[in-house]
Amino acid sequence: MIKKATCHCGAVELRVDLPEGALDKPMRCDCSFCRRRAAPNISVPLANVEIVKGADTLTLYQWNTGTAQHWFCSVCGIYTHHRRRSDPTEYGVNLGCLDGINPADYEPIPWNDGVNHPSDA
Repeated sequence: MIKKATCHCGAVELRVDLPEGALDKPMRCDCSFCRRRAAPNISVPLANVEIVKGADTLTLYQWNTGTAQHWFCSVCGIYTHHRRRSDPTEYGVNLGCLDGINPADYEPIPWNDGVNHPSDA
């Protein structure tokens, strides 16, 4: 299923090809960064996400190991997607950015233990 994902102001637009069942498994992370934004996301292979517009508007945030790449609109500040630390072959796409999707319809959305990240073991 192809979905459009946008930031709040519309400066950034993604084309997301959702794998079957992706909407069945939204998640949140409780690491020091993600718990502050609490945005539920879904897993999508890197090849399934295309930046349609606004690539020059996206801002990258990285810390610690630098593996995870968190992308935000530099105009409105909305987190659109991130490259996962736990699986760098996937993006986490902000569920709330997908057109026609209300994250409240997917509650309760589970939290993953990002404080005790498997890559830190």
